[in-house]
Amino acid sequence: MRKFHFDNGLDFNRFFAFALIATFLSHLYCPPVSAEDIFIDVTESAGLTFVHTDGRSGLRLFNEFLGSGGGFFDYDGDGDLDIYLVNGAIQTDNVQDKTPHNVLYRNNGDNTFTDVTNEVGVGSTAYGIGAAVGDYDNDGDIDLYVTNFGEDQLYRNNGDGTFTDVTTSAKVGNSNWGTSCAFADVDNDGHLDLYVANYAEYTPKDDVRCEERGVNVYCGPHAYPATHDTFYKNNGDGTFTDVSALYHPSDLIPQHGLGVTFGDYDADGDADLYVANDQDPNFLFQNKGDGHFLEVALISGVCYNDMGKEKAGMGTDFGDYDNDGWLDLTVSNYQTETNTVYHNHDGTFFTDNTITSGIAEVTHGYLGWGIRFFDYDNDGYQDIFVANGHLMDNITLLEKHVTYPQRNLLFRNLGDGTFANVMSETDGLALKKVSRGAAIGDYDNDGDLDILVTNCNQRSDLLQNTVGNRNNWIQIQVVGQKSNRSGIGARIKVVTGTHVQYREVQSGGSYLSFHDLRAHFGVGNAEQIELLEIRWPSGHIDRGTDLRVNQRFNAVEGEKIVPIR
Repeated sequence: MRKFHFDNGLDFNRFFAFALIATFLSHLYCPPVSAEDIFIDVTESAGLTFVHTDGRSGLRLFNEFLGSGGGFFDYDGDGDLDIYLVNGAIQTDNVQDKTPHNVLYRNNGDNTFTDVTNEVGVGSTAYGIGAAVGDYDNDGDIDLYVTNFGEDQLYRNNGDGTFTDVTTSAKVGNSNWGTSCAFADVDNDGHLDLYVANYAEYTPKDDVRCEERGVNVYCGPHAYPATHDTFYKNNGDGTFTDVSALYHPSDLIPQHGLGVTFGDYDADGDADLYVANDQDPNFLFQNKGDGHFLEVALISGVCYNDMGKEKAGMGTDFGDYDNDGWLDLTVSNYQTETNTVYHNHDGTFFTDNTITSGIAEVTHGYLGWGIRFFDYDNDGYQDIFVANGHLMDNITLLEKHVTYPQRNLLFRNLGDGTFANVMSETDGLALKKVSRGAAIGDYDNDGDLDILVTNCNQRSDLLQNTVGNRNNWIQIQVVGQKSNRSGIGARIKVVTGTHVQYREVQSGGSYLSFHDLRAHFGVGNAEQIELLEIRWPSGHIDRGTDLRVNQRFNAVEGEKIVPIR
């Protein structure tokens, strides 16, 4: 077994000046776009009746406000994306008619879903937080990991439409307060390892009352001490080893971890890791490829914002928004802080392009959680979706113009390094809820990307994309051989004329959520794919040329890339 360890390598006037600059540049770079109906709320017609609960204690317990996640994955291998949603639990003596539990919906292939939780065996009643998926045992079907306030859970997919809870035998029962998590093969040995961000040391019986201006509010993260994150090394035999203590040196200070995303930001062939921390410095762990990680967030420019201040990082995602071959970063943050866009220059340093990209002024008034790069209109440039909602249910007592439910945001990539705020007063983008997680996937297999949003103490939202497939597209289902079977970490390059795009297959990203493992590329009006190139985690490279658009392809490592009929 290889051992892993990590080595540590606003005053008012400034705020006012920043606000003025942000407002000016926002109108210059990010004009609002008047949108037709782009995303339609189909939750009810799809048969999704899940309603989240945080336990509704009325006590504002510290673990209630984070909400819960979920996502898309094809658990039964029939080619349709299914949906898993994570729920909270009752922590007081409140009487409930039903015990809250997590829910799995099977996709029926006709734009409807069926609740199969009981027959499948993944209806945990623990206080759920987040989840991630990946084929950890390389048996050809996708497994599920769920983080909880309490012991986390690993469900092994049996390949017959059912799951088995193997947490104990696999030795992955992280007992800390896990939040976002993700699978990645950090040493390229063909087996998926697992990283879990942990939030704080807390128990409800030790809950303290926090007030602001005499109003009882949810406590901030520093009311309770942070705890180190957890890293599990896959042993290749169905078990994992907790190697957290081996890579946490004494001088690595634990932070309040919320968002997790893996990506090869320096393009050296191995998976690096970014962690968004709440009111703490963020982490960027550079994979050195020899069993060591360096914590390089500060020297890489992604530890703080452009004024050298930590933010309340919630969600995060890697994505190449300017198609230059280098993975950029985005982070969702607390209201008045703005979300962040970090531009990757050359694999060694990032610059904070939040203002010049046009994101700053729009996001300043929102509290962001789930966040994701994705190409909603299939024009060949990755856009940004953000799920928003305040964490204080009584925020209007303190700020009359701030609401608990908030509208989510869609930023259209204009192809020149800037984004336009897509506005709608009628479709799914106009919904105002207390949103948390956001997952992306083509659940109806029509060639464009749809959105799943989780909401606190409300029904989740399934938003169907109605316009993206007016442009052309391709999707690639990757299957590793020497690499991990899920192909997580595979780097895919698509060339159409002079337009070049890059994606990496990711297990996590956003906030507490997971996404379609198929790689999706919008290609605009291009009539064919001149080159499709896949660099696998093993280092092997496969190529396909002159491929048809509006087609799904199966890419098995070392074999010819073929269309899925």
